[in-house]
Amino acid sequence: MAIEIVATSLFRSPGVGVSDNVVLRHDGGVITDISEGAAPGPRSFVIPAFVNAHDHGRATASSFGAVGMPLESWILRSALGTPVDPYLTAASALARSAKAGCAAMMMHYTRPSGTMPLVEEAKAIARAASDAGIRIAFALAVRDQNPVVYGDAEPVLASLPSDDRKTIEELFIRAPMSPKAYIELTDAIAAAIAGPMIDVQLGPAGVQWCSKSLLEAVAENSAQTGRRIHMHLLETVYQRAWADQNFPDMVRWLRDIGFLSERLTLAHCIHARPGELEMIAASGARIVTNFSSNMHLRSGLAPIAAAHKCGCAIAVGVDGLALDEDDDILREMRLVQMVHGGLGFNATWTPAELFALAIRSGRRTTGAPGNGELVTGNPADYVVIDFDRLDRDRIMPVDPMALLFARGNASLVKEVVVAGKTIVRDGACLSVDLPAIEQELRAMYRTNVGRLENFQRMWQPMSDRLTGWFEQRLTCE
Repeated sequence: MAIEIVATSLFRSPGVGVSDNVVLRHDGGVITDISEGAAPGPRSFVIPAFVNAHDHGRATASSFGAVGMPLESWILRSALGTPVDPYLTAASALARSAKAGCAAMMMHYTRPSGTMPLVEEAKAIARAASDAGIRIAFALAVRDQNPVVYGDAEPVLASLPSDDRKTIEELFIRAPMSPKAYIELTDAIAAAIAGPMIDVQLGPAGVQWCSKSLLEAVAENSAQTGRRIHMHLLETVYQRAWADQNFPDMVRWLRDIGFLSERLTLAHCIHARPGELEMIAASGARIVTNFSSNMHLRSGLAPIAAAHKCGCAIAVGVDGLALDEDDDILREMRLVQMVHGGLGFNATWTPAELFALAIRSGRRTTGAPGNGELVTGNPADYVVIDFDRLDRDRIMPVDPMALLFARGNASLVKEVVVAGKTIVRDGACLSVDLPAIEQELRAMYRTNVGRLENFQRMWQPMSDRLTGWFEQRLTCE
């Protein structure tokens, strides 16, 4: 059924800019026409839908006490937030992204629930995405080394009482999956859930967590099949120190085995050096920056302007840790613009250029079709912004995109359309009852957290041992 929407203003692309009094028509999930000269109607600003280009689809971290600590402790602490129900957990995360205006989200699935076979868990997540109406990329994260620290964990575990050591081993130390088994499992997941709205990818967790044989197998499979890869890289000072000590030619090696390619997206790259950024850019790979997550975890400021300058495509992700833990991707984009957008009169990009770059790169990251621009023939993935609230003073004409990056946030989203279907209207998901899901999840987590009482009790001494291990073995210089 053909649908049309009248927009006071519509953002086309950085080159074209904003058009006023526009009618956008779409049919079958595809934009069929955009024409100017529409009669004035309710004030609205129509823009391409956002993309959350790096996330894990998990519960809110702070509710489990994972607050103000580096990633290396945060990962272990967040075991308290292991999904209690894969469908409900994914539906809540996906619905939050949808409410914020996202048409697509990357789910790098790092912490399975353990309640069902992994293919069945992937099916539950796919069902949640379908119910929320959002496009997803799904990559089952894999690691086959260094489950507790980046090296020998025995110094951390040896001094723990036997019951406490057993708790840590049961939570974090498992027999690693072979590269062949991981590729076969990814194939099985793709056979079960891949489709027009779901792109199944390969998801090595990070070089410090993956053996060379595993990374080689992933690179080979990606080259053979065209399957995309999503991986963390150089997120923390300790990962940088580990690489310098154990794998100083890491990025060059990734390039040489064909791991770096246009099929690859790398999350963070906070501690990548200029030569490494140049290799990433030359390969056609993308970097997803996650500003607030980097701040929450004290990981540092990523060299995003430098990466952009050397030709690297940039996307933006929430990483489950937006500034207010509310999945507000627009606020995240504004933070990226404020911090990396330039110094004085020397601008890295205009807000419109960053917006278009993040959408285009985000869609490539997630496998979503098209470049995100609102033009005939592209998917009908768009967001309607409440222009009355955005331009609340109405004193004089101001570029709507400039206003969006000055004061925009998710509360301004009136409608979200994905593949031609309205999935959010007036702040509510239409086919997922997010408040009810969150209430049910809270009750389940309150029950479940009691089962991990021993882990909570031993957390502080365990955290102290982790701190000592990293400070003694991996300096931050």
